[in-house]
Amino acid sequence: MEKLYFIPGSQDLYGEECLKQVAADCRKMVGFLNEKLSDTIRIELLPTVETSKICVEDMKKVMCDDDCVGVITWMHTFSPAKMWIKGLQLLNKPMLHLHTQANEKLPYGEIDMDFMNLNQAAHGDREFGYILARLHIPHEVAAGYYQHEDVIARIRRFAQVAKAIALSKNLRVATFGNNMRDVAVTDGNRLSCEIQYGWEIKYWGIGEIADLAGRVTDEEIDAQMAEYLSRYTMDTDNTEAVREQARYEIAFRKFLKENGCQAFTDTFQDLHGLNQLPGIAAQDIMAKGVGFGPEGDYKIAAFSAVLMKMAEGREGATGFIEDYTYDLTPGKELELASHMLEVPASFAATKPKIQVHPLGIGGKADPARLVFDSVTGDGIQCTLIDLGDHFRIICADIELVPVPQPMPKLPVAQIMYRHKPSFQIGTAAWCYAGGAHHSVVSTALTRADIALFAKLTGSELITIGDDTTEADLEKFYMAR
Repeated sequence: MEKLYFIPGSQDLYGEECLKQVAADCRKMVGFLNEKLSDTIRIELLPTVETSKICVEDMKKVMCDDDCVGVITWMHTFSPAKMWIKGLQLLNKPMLHLHTQANEKLPYGEIDMDFMNLNQAAHGDREFGYILARLHIPHEVAAGYYQHEDVIARIRRFAQVAKAIALSKNLRVATFGNNMRDVAVTDGNRLSCEIQYGWEIKYWGIGEIADLAGRVTDEEIDAQMAEYLSRYTMDTDNTEAVREQARYEIAFRKFLKENGCQAFTDTFQDLHGLNQLPGIAAQDIMAKGVGFGPEGDYKIAAFSAVLMKMAEGREGATGFIEDYTYDLTPGKELELASHMLEVPASFAATKPKIQVHPLGIGGKADPARLVFDSVTGDGIQCTLIDLGDHFRIICADIELVPVPQPMPKLPVAQIMYRHKPSFQIGTAAWCYAGGAHHSVVSTALTRADIALFAKLTGSELITIGDDTTEADLEKFYMAR
């Protein structure tokens, strides 16, 4: 399991007994947090920073431990911040500054100078906060007694985001073909992606998958078909088309594993060697936590992998979605969000059906796909765009709603949502901000999760929700 290192701060001026108490209090704190967060992260205590040398040694351990995704710091006593400088300059993993105390309440009748010198996070954490600001180090602050539920929740969120950032820094995206010809928003600077987020965007021809698919055995396909039947309802007589998708899924999964990739793209404009556009193959792979972007959208492929990692352990669905068409009934405006094929099965409210229908684009055989109605509830819609000189994340609050009427002639996954605070403001804000038509929708994550990710990765963030007003639209426009 991934871990966070807990690094307390003090100094040697208070004497050995004080430092022993600092160590004991930190062991108690780490033990408590490990009990509360055992389903999310493991926390390990490092030596108390009393000198610059200890700080450097602690940070070297943090940086050399591949299981470590971040650090928690806390100044039990006053810890002069100059001795943190060299160590902090080594750190490039996320940091949570825990602004807390070993004691919840002051012992008013017994408090003396020894107690006050030992328990002075109000003093030490401000000194530490200053050096973080002076060094321009992105970080999160969780303020309050460490045993309180709101503080534990903030630490949990930090751990989940830190795990997602760790994945991001080691993420490889396999792009099979380039991005769709003449489409702007799915393109961008791949080198900038790697510099800022760590995403290695690698190109391969779709022929690599065609060759692998050609070597898949009937036994392997039979096993994949059995898996499909255990999870989905076969609603077609064209089982050969479904077997073709099973062949593609096996080929993609083999390729991704052999090349260490956690996300991939394809495009219907480059399918040389394949008989169908991957449909159920992509939908099923996404449901297993692999990022995907259609039409060569490498940014959304990587972003979806990162956000799915962030959402691990939470209830709800997270994955790629495309904006498609609207119901503009006054006061009841809704969006139908779907795609030609590739909506992840994790959004299904009931058991998905496997169907085969013409695609109407791409000039290939009728592809097998999963058809289903979506889960409902509050969620977020997020996208990441390349503005040339920086990246921008746009995060909008939405409500996923039931389909108002059956759509029997639309053989794709059907996801509908309501924009907040209204259709007029919500969609206008998205357009002013430059929001893409490809995004990641999640009923597991919140705006606060995305805000923390943006802060820790140095990304610009624009948020849209019930607190967005008509006056904000001009701000979004000027933000360009």
